[in-house]
Amino acid sequence: MTIAHEEAVIDAAAVDAIFAEARTANSFAGEVSEEQAQAIYELTKFGPTAFNSQPLRVTYVRSDEARAKLVEALSPGNKAKTASAPLVAVLSYDTAWHQQWDKFLPVYAAPKAMYDADPEFTATTGNNNAHLQAGYFILAVRSLGFAAGPMTGADFAAIDAEFFPAGDQKSFLVVNIGQPGPDAFGEAKPKFAYEDVVRTV
Repeated sequence: MTIAHEEAVIDAAAVDAIFAEARTANSFAGEVSEEQAQAIYELTKFGPTAFNSQPLRVTYVRSDEARAKLVEALSPGNKAKTASAPLVAVLSYDTAWHQQWDKFLPVYAAPKAMYDADPEFTATTGNNNAHLQAGYFILAVRSLGFAAGPMTGADFAAIDAEFFPAGDQKSFLVVNIGQPGPDAFGEAKPKFAYEDVVRTV
């Protein structure tokens, strides 16, 4: 047991499944149903974002044709595991996320003007908060008993051209999802200690 286990408000098994014993898988097995795929998002959406903006968009890649196109855009080391994963998600952000302000924060619309006036700021905010949501997405995958294999080794410009040709979304992460397959995990990699990365001022 660690201090994290002792202080957590969820049981030790949940702490281990989501954090302490969770690992990035490199091979996958089993199936991920449509209901389970929906449940992943239903948990993801509750994570906080700036102004409740929720710019993350999730594209589940299930068809053989779409999977082949996605695999073609991946780095060589990522191709085989993505081709065989039960489910693959392409995570992106909505480039016009601020145009839905009346849906995600109708009671306080004043900040929208600064995004309307600054496309670069809008893109940065969308990108940053979608990355934040990607963390929630991975934790949601783990909380449902699956392993996640997030990857940035890809030609995201090619993915955008294939999956989002209108330019309405910008991809930044590919996540393989499923039960761990044979030899899914390599040797555990070292993590920094509290005293290495935390300071109090």
